[in-house]
Amino acid sequence: MTLNGDWVTEISEQHGAAYSLQLGQKVHSETTPFQTIEIYETKTFGNLMLIDGFMMVSTRENFLYHEMMSHPALFTHPNPKNVLVIGGGDCGTLKEVLRHSSVTSALQVEIDERVTRVAEIYFPELCESNNDPRASFYFGDGIAWVKEAPAESLDIIIVDSTDPIGPAEGLFSAPFYRDCFKALRPDGILVQQSESPLYHLDLIKSMHGEMRKADFSKTKTLHFPQMIYPSGWWSATMASKSVELTAFRSEDAKQKPFATRYYNAGIHQGALALPEFMKGL
Repeated sequence: MTLNGDWVTEISEQHGAAYSLQLGQKVHSETTPFQTIEIYETKTFGNLMLIDGFMMVSTRENFLYHEMMSHPALFTHPNPKNVLVIGGGDCGTLKEVLRHSSVTSALQVEIDERVTRVAEIYFPELCESNNDPRASFYFGDGIAWVKEAPAESLDIIIVDSTDPIGPAEGLFSAPFYRDCFKALRPDGILVQQSESPLYHLDLIKSMHGEMRKADFSKTKTLHFPQMIYPSGWWSATMASKSVELTAFRSEDAKQKPFATRYYNAGIHQGALALPEFMKGL
């Protein structure tokens, strides 16, 4: 990240690209045992959260990511009841999960409690379901939590993590995926953010391979716009033991009893179609 006057720029040096937002004032900054969290007001994107200098979430565009990290998996599973969100400290993914009436419990496991507490102040619209009686929170290591999870206790695991560096690196490996496989029921689904198809295709291919090593029989990457992340184009990769990931409950998606800003049945169907350079995943 660089600051130049009232602009913040996140530079992807290896790709020769950058993305900038015009800022207002900084309204929060703290360093936790895990990372540095900053909140800025922006001119046109509402509040912006930076973690260790990387853009994480803004008021204006977060719905793209949160809706696509949750609804495709939830509408693909035949009857999702017990959901685990690993990471997702801003609580936007949790909020979308809890829109589904079939869900009876949703646990968010986030390593840094301060991300959630800061989000409650500066992104209250993302945290409006935190007091839902079906929601619960555990602030600790998601990798360790999944390793100890009871076998076949979950329907969906959503890995809403940062990039595969530092503590998050283990979230992109076969040992972690094996623990997820054990914790999921026979029709369970794992979904994980999988970076930019344009910049990080090797990572996406590696994820498919690692998920298959962990005995998931089916894997599928979906893609969607995400303008404050590198390249402006993002993805989520799903894995299942048995459920066909190229099909979903399209009629339920068409008749969903809650409002969304991006996700609908047509978007879901379109996100399953891959460009030519991604064929074979």
